[in-house]
Amino acid sequence: MNIADFKPAIVYTIYIASTPEKVWEALTTAEFSRKYFSGFAVETELRVGGAFVARAPDGSVHISGEVIECDPPRKLIITWNVNWPALVEKLGVTLVTYQIEPAGDAVRLTLIQAHDRPISDDILSGGRQGWPAILSSLKSLLETGNALVIKTEPPQRMLEALKKLGAGTP
Repeated sequence: MNIADFKPAIVYTIYIASTPEKVWEALTTAEFSRKYFSGFAVETELRVGGAFVARAPDGSVHISGEVIECDPPRKLIITWNVNWPALVEKLGVTLVTYQIEPAGDAVRLTLIQAHDRPISDDILSGGRQGWPAILSSLKSLLETGNALVIKTEPPQRMLEALKKLGAGTP
């Protein structure tokens, strides 16, 4: 896989009153992620080639991937493959980059979702809805000790577009 072939499709930047180390820990450990990621537990082997997994609250693997770049606490690049039937085959691999930079007394966290092929706006509507909710909850948890509870469902237009492609959904 050549990451130079991947073009950003979604980019979000937020500022968090925290330290780079705390943001890194929140992004890479099950203990933190369960609190801000709707009960999903992120498990990351912090080495290039290591496994990346996000387990649903029932323990099943919902997202799997591989660590492409690991530079604690500054940068993490992973493949992010939602385990829905035929999704990766139809859409290719998703590359997610977290960039963590000091910004005065805060941290600038930038998330980049990239693809090696064009992805329709209908399909991208899932990430465009999900990422802000996840990152807002992360910010709230690190700044106040309480994560936001944001109930979301996959957008209908994304589900319909995936169905047209022949990719299965939950």
